[in-house]
Amino acid sequence: MSDLVKTLIWVAVLGVLFGVLWYLGYIARFANYLKETREELRKCTWPTWDELKGSTVVVAVATLLIGLYTALVDFIFALFARHIMG
Repeated sequence: MSDLVKTLIWVAVLGVLFGVLWYLGYIARFANYLKETREELRKCTWPTWDELKGSTVVVAVATLLIGLYTALVDFIFALFARHIMG
């Protein structure tokens, strides 16, 4: 089978699928969802550049501290396990 025939079959399958979804109302519901999402995003208050940089620093420091805490606890448990195994 040639590539053109395969492509035409896929186009037909996708066209039928789109038609069924349209008939069942899924396309209209999805379009409505996108419209409502866009409206809600317009109501959002977006952070300024300085607020964004400050929040990024807070997240980076918190991640570093949690990582260090996890490494320390792991090290202590490893020492404890070596002591028990002995």
